[in-house]
Amino acid sequence: MENFIYHSPTKIVFGVDAEKECGREIKIHGKKVLLHYGGGSIKKSGLYDVVIEALKNEGIEVYELGGVKPNPTLSMVYEGIKICKEHKIEAILAVGGGSVIDSAKAIALGAKHKNDVWDFFSGKDVPSNGALPVGVILTIPASGSETSVSTVITNEKTIEKISYRNQINRPVFALMNPVLTYTIPMYNTCAGIVDIFSHTMERYFTNAEDVNFTSELCEATMRSIIEVAPHILKNPQDYGSRAEIMWIATISHNGILETGRIADWASHKIEHELSAFYDVTHGAGLSIIIPAWMKYVYRHDLDQFVRFANKVCNIKNIGSKEEITLKGIEYIKNFFKSLGMPTSFEEANLPSDKIDIMAKKATKTGPVGQFVKLYDGDVLEIYKLAL
Repeated sequence: MENFIYHSPTKIVFGVDAEKECGREIKIHGKKVLLHYGGGSIKKSGLYDVVIEALKNEGIEVYELGGVKPNPTLSMVYEGIKICKEHKIEAILAVGGGSVIDSAKAIALGAKHKNDVWDFFSGKDVPSNGALPVGVILTIPASGSETSVSTVITNEKTIEKISYRNQINRPVFALMNPVLTYTIPMYNTCAGIVDIFSHTMERYFTNAEDVNFTSELCEATMRSIIEVAPHILKNPQDYGSRAEIMWIATISHNGILETGRIADWASHKIEHELSAFYDVTHGAGLSIIIPAWMKYVYRHDLDQFVRFANKVCNIKNIGSKEEITLKGIEYIKNFFKSLGMPTSFEEANLPSDKIDIMAKKATKTGPVGQFVKLYDGDVLEIYKLAL
């Protein structure tokens, strides 16, 4: 087991009407607040009105920045930073899913610094002055960004999608009402489920030794995702299943499953090129990359892949280790297909003419992955397996 420090200060309020606590919670951190959100869905659903009323009841001075899109952009972050600095914003309230939360985290970083926030993402600089407090009303369970140390931003000019991990990125609170997820389009729901699965899988496959306890936690988490998904597909307004998947999303990415382990993250970094080049929904990109990554690396540790096939996919020990492993990989691929997610470039109608460029960009700062270190030639082979 690796040495670790675990600190998760995010306060979670979970359940029906949790969003109504936003005024009281954000007031603790500031009276001048940037309300950050995506498209028009929070206004159509009535959530916007609930939030505004709760903020005004606490005497909060509200400034707004809407319009965040999937794969949040650096240009939007710059716009938010400008608003925060001009109006001396004290806290940010992000209402939405991972894209909104990630955008809010990046704005919170940039608002406290004079230097370019992108330098933190590109590794040219490190933050020296903390970040504005960010509170969250979660509407899409997927990214786990509501409690995580990560933020992912796309630089449209350089066609780069990069994550930045730092403890100061953790939100100060997350308000989580499963009812708010009832109206999410099923495609987005299922893409989110793949993302949740990937966050667990990326931590599961590890070279760290003596981590059986967290391996068991990861396996239970992945089994739970597979078990609950069909219930949501059958009845999108099943509160129990929506609550389960919302909480699983948080647990899968708040760092607890990573304690003592060496997480991989190759699949995420390889997928980021799909999102950057083609604006693919992150979960849909992952459903393409994950089976291909598994097929490329499984011989590195056959025993771990056999355990995965046994405990997560319920594959019996009949045949060779390789046969069992391949059955497990096919099981996961079929699970993604059952969610309506693509499992190849072809199924997603993506071109293949840039995969060599994408492979080089994915590895331009060095190899990706910790389970198996992958160089540009390796990443190119994974893209080919995914065609």
